[in-house]
Amino acid sequence: MKLTGFTDEAAPDLATQIKATKELGWSHLSARSIDGVNIHELSDAAFNKAKHALEEADLQVVEFGSLIGSWSKPIHSDFSITLGEVERCIQRMPRLGVQIVRVMSYAQEPWGDEQFEQERFRRLREVTARFADAGLTVAHENCMNWGGFSAEHTLRLLDEVPGMKLIFDTGNPVFQRDRSMPESEGNYPWQDSLEFFHQVKEHIVHVHVKDCLNPTNDEVEPEYTFPGHGQAQVREILAELRQSNYRGFIAIEPHVATVFHASAEEVDWQQCYSSFIQYGKELESIIQALS
Repeated sequence: MKLTGFTDEAAPDLATQIKATKELGWSHLSARSIDGVNIHELSDAAFNKAKHALEEADLQVVEFGSLIGSWSKPIHSDFSITLGEVERCIQRMPRLGVQIVRVMSYAQEPWGDEQFEQERFRRLREVTARFADAGLTVAHENCMNWGGFSAEHTLRLLDEVPGMKLIFDTGNPVFQRDRSMPESEGNYPWQDSLEFFHQVKEHIVHVHVKDCLNPTNDEVEPEYTFPGHGQAQVREILAELRQSNYRGFIAIEPHVATVFHASAEEVDWQQCYSSFIQYGKELESIIQALS
């Protein structure tokens, strides 16, 4: 299995991100941000500098972790912002040899409110078509967005958006309610990572590994764990990927030292770096045990 990782969880600066990748002995990384700026929002000078540094280090980027349709953007946000992100990705991905761009399906509205599904579908059809015209692959992640409400929502999205593929995140179902299930005792059950995986696996082209425990309530972050220590059924999912001869990459997204969207002053970067290395090594151990 081929491994990569969101190195901005190890360090904000690219030099240390490269160092972490090299320490793990990996030749690929997943690009999301450098010095707190998303890869498609960097200035031309900063992007050119990053490209040169990656070439010097002989590292390849396998995924653009874009902000397109992210959990932070409501469906009412200005679509021109999204289209600008799309065009900047299309310009930059070929320069780094990247095929896959991670997108989402815009922030979830409170459950029970109007979700504006048709507008989500319309926008993502245009996004996907523009990338397809450039020979690039759009892959939707099951995060805190409309497609993350349930596996059924993800599959509906694929039906509505021709050409879209999936990035499956093992940990995201653990802290999301399954809106396709009936309520029980006044709430919806937590999603089941393995069941979600089973329903969407034929569409998966890339995998993110997170692990965590069900949060104590819907208003708090879950407790993130090292792989195999939470409720994301990481071992079982990896075993099925191996059995099915999965050819894509598996990217670590630890979150164990800090949640990616925490403010900079809350981050202990030395702890982030150390935990990133430990996370990668523990994932390697899980995979080796499957052989």
